Amino acid sequence: MATQPVRVYADTSVFGGAFDEEFHEASRAFLADVRAGRLRLVTSPLVEEEIAAAPAKVRRLFSETLVVAEVAVVDENALRLRDAYLHRGVVGPRWAADALHVALATVSGASVVVSWNFAHIVHFDKIAMYNAVNAEQGHGVIAIHSPREVIAYED
Repeated sequence: MATQPVRVYADTSVFGGAFDEEFHEASRAFLADVRAGRLRLVTSPLVEEEIAAAPAKVRRLFSETLVVAEVAVVDENALRLRDAYLHRGVVGPRWAADALHVALATVSGASVVVSWNFAHIVHFDKIAMYNAVNAEQGHGVIAIHSPREVIAYED
């Protein structure tokens, strides 16, 4: 019996990370897993908006990857969840876009958020806070990891 690929929301940092000395190996391995069908990529108009200001090579990579991605919708549910994160102080208003990434992943039914944003997304206390708000708002738990933690490794 074949299993469905894990639905993974990748924020903007993953695409930029493909060209960053520290993060390129794991970012590229993550995107290779997406292309191989091991992971089902979920992205959003927010990622697309943020990518628009990135260097051409990052925009090109995102565009090439978009053909195999599901695009989450920025709707009232996502905005309401983002606002709940802000209200509970998971992140401050200045970081509302980071909260929206997590909200979009959550309401679109992704299992995992991947990001290189260790300050506002991939941080042990933030993850617990995001999930506490998710529970309060009637949503399920979302896993939050760096790409290094979700890529396939050879045995």
